[in-house]
Amino acid sequence: MVSKPVLAYVVPALLLIVSNTFMTTAWYGHLKFEKTALWIVILVSWGIAFFEYCFQVPANRIGNMNGASAGQLKVIQEVITLVVFVIFARLYLGEKLTWNYYVAFAFILGAVFFVFYFRPGDAATQPLPLASPAAHRATSPAPDSPSQST
Repeated sequence: MVSKPVLAYVVPALLLIVSNTFMTTAWYGHLKFEKTALWIVILVSWGIAFFEYCFQVPANRIGNMNGASAGQLKVIQEVITLVVFVIFARLYLGEKLTWNYYVAFAFILGAVFFVFYFRPGDAATQPLPLASPAAHRATSPAPDSPSQST
C-alpha cells in the first residue's frame, strides 16, 4: 500500500507536472503561430487545456483526500508551473530569463517554506489578537491627562 505522504504530495506533484505541461502549451504554445486566426488558437488551446484538467483535478482530489490542504496543493502547483514554464520558455520559445525573473521565482519558493514549515495548530500560525479601537483607548492615557511618571 502507498503511504499517505506519497499520496498527499508525490502523486499530486507528478500529476501536476503533466497537467502544467498541457497548461503551459495551451497558454503559450500559440505564440509561435502569429498568423493563425485568433479563434483557431483559442479552440486549439481550449482542446489542449481539457487534458490539463484530466490531470489537475485528480491531482488535487488525491492530495486533499490524503491530507494535503488546498493551500499546500496550490503552492505546489505554482512552483511546478514556474519550473515547467522556464523549461518551455527556454526550449520552445527560445526566451532567455534574466536575473530578475529568478529573484521573483525565489520569492515564490519562499511561499513553499511558509506554507509547509508552519503547520495549523502551531503557536506561530495562530492569528494575532487584535484589540478593538475602544479597548486600545481604554488602556491608553488620554491626550489631555497628566503623565503618570514622576
